[in-house]
Amino acid sequence: MNSRRQFLIRAPLGLAGALAACRGNDQPPSTSTTATPGAPPAFNTAPPVGPEVSATTFAEAEKLAQVSMTDAQREMMARSWRTSMAALLERRTGPRKLALEPTLAPASRWEPASVAATTMPASDRFVRTTDDPGPLPASDDEIAYATVARLSRWIETRKLTADRLTRIYLDRVRRFDPKLRAIITAVPDAALADAARADGEIAGGRYRGPLHGIPYGVKDLLDTAGVATTYGAEPWRDRVPNADSAVVARLRSAGAVLLAKLSMGALALNDIWFGGQTMNPWLLEEGASGSSAGPGAATAAALVGFSIGSETGGSIVSPSMRCGVTGLRPTYGRVPRSGAMTLCWSLDKLGPMTRGVEDAMLVLQAIGGPDAGDVASVPAHLEFDAAAPVRGLRVGYVDAWMKEAPATDVDRATLDAMTRLGMTPTPITLPDWPYDSLNLILFAEAAAAFEDLTLSGAADRLKVQVPDAWPNLFREARFLSAVDFVQADRLRRKVAAEMGRVMSQVDLLLVPSLRDEMLVISNNTGHPSLTLRTGFVQVSRARSDWAPDPAHPLPTFDPPRRVPHGVTLIGRLFDEGTIARAGLALERSLGVTGERPPGF
Repeated sequence: MNSRRQFLIRAPLGLAGALAACRGNDQPPSTSTTATPGAPPAFNTAPPVGPEVSATTFAEAEKLAQVSMTDAQREMMARSWRTSMAALLERRTGPRKLALEPTLAPASRWEPASVAATTMPASDRFVRTTDDPGPLPASDDEIAYATVARLSRWIETRKLTADRLTRIYLDRVRRFDPKLRAIITAVPDAALADAARADGEIAGGRYRGPLHGIPYGVKDLLDTAGVATTYGAEPWRDRVPNADSAVVARLRSAGAVLLAKLSMGALALNDIWFGGQTMNPWLLEEGASGSSAGPGAATAAALVGFSIGSETGGSIVSPSMRCGVTGLRPTYGRVPRSGAMTLCWSLDKLGPMTRGVEDAMLVLQAIGGPDAGDVASVPAHLEFDAAAPVRGLRVGYVDAWMKEAPATDVDRATLDAMTRLGMTPTPITLPDWPYDSLNLILFAEAAAAFEDLTLSGAADRLKVQVPDAWPNLFREARFLSAVDFVQADRLRRKVAAEMGRVMSQVDLLLVPSLRDEMLVISNNTGHPSLTLRTGFVQVSRARSDWAPDPAHPLPTFDPPRRVPHGVTLIGRLFDEGTIARAGLALERSLGVTGERPPGF
């Protein structure tokens, strides 16, 4: 029974008792236990609960909400808050507290295709390259750095065994991970057993496909049965799930060999976890960027054949850029998140991080498709033809963005290269809207996902406690306005419609990978992105995901250091195939993906 109705039932009894006391005991009080028939419930009639508040309380709160009330309005709110709004917090303040299961998703569901009208792929069609992988290299290092596209051909033709490949990667983990801190938990015994099983199946004529026998790693937010899944955070470092996440189960079914759980910034933020900071193999003086830091570093340094990362607001794009690998962030809803840590229900996405564009599509083919454990996952066809021409593809770009930071000469040269390949550069415009206001959704959902961590004080156990780390942000988010959350959600729909308009004019977009507006826009609208290395730049200072800290200045370099740089291609909803075709053409034309990080 809701509190307003309880009050309406009890109020007549209280009034009757008071009247009886006034009249004495000559007449018995009314014994009615029902409210007046037909009387509806009313707001501001609940029993008072919670602490006393004053007009001053609201005057101070107005500073956080950036609103302004009059003295009279504050007085009224102060008198009525305990009977009007405070009871709405009962779910967490009691007396009827109710814990919400971590797997419980919100009732509202973000469906990008319902807002931005798009032509979905009509069928499943996947055509790999037919390139000859060449003879098996004599060098273990050469084998380790080979793409999945080549490794799979060698394994399929039994020129290379899964056992040998797994041992090559395990040896590289032993030698190089102490420098990188990219691995939280390695599983060498299980990996060798899976590799032996793969070799036996292939020898027996049961070849499962291009991932069969390929060792890989997953960001440590994906559940793995019997293997710790720590979220990179101290409170979960001993957590061992009893079932595989949907993605891990699908990779297991494809015959891939799980080698390691890879590092992530604690609770999917930046690149510091409870074991330290994951470093960039190209420049060991700086972090690998996050939060898919382990997948970025491990893939770049060839500790695994491929990896799985996740993105909510840049966590595949940024480490792919810094570590010089290929990162595919699929359309929101294509890859199920069942069994994955939730940061934001309406923003989280899982995707492959690889050493080649085709590799990313081979992995996407294996892990996509709906799953009952993720209410946001949807059925969608996947069309990709590695041999299809790119001539005539319309490549949208924002002219002003290409002329200013963070764009570089590499970005501009990539657009020129697309022109030489026969694609058509097409200037597009976006309204000058406050896109960062959409981040209110990120902070509110993340704070809700980790409410218990914050309110219990367990967030104090996380290694990083600076203002731009989750503990402080989760606390601050408690004071975001629910009204502003709804308004941000409405803005999201408006932005998604605008992106639908833009994408109706072009086949894909080329954007500077770290352009903040597009990171925010495309993550909120759910459009897929492909980040790939297209050149190199010189840096005079180490880069960081963290806000500047004068007490800990970043290292500087004289002479500057040479590091990878790349662009990001944004595709239409569920049209990963087009950005992959364009990316593959760039990869072949520019010829810069084969260079390895020095010392690895």
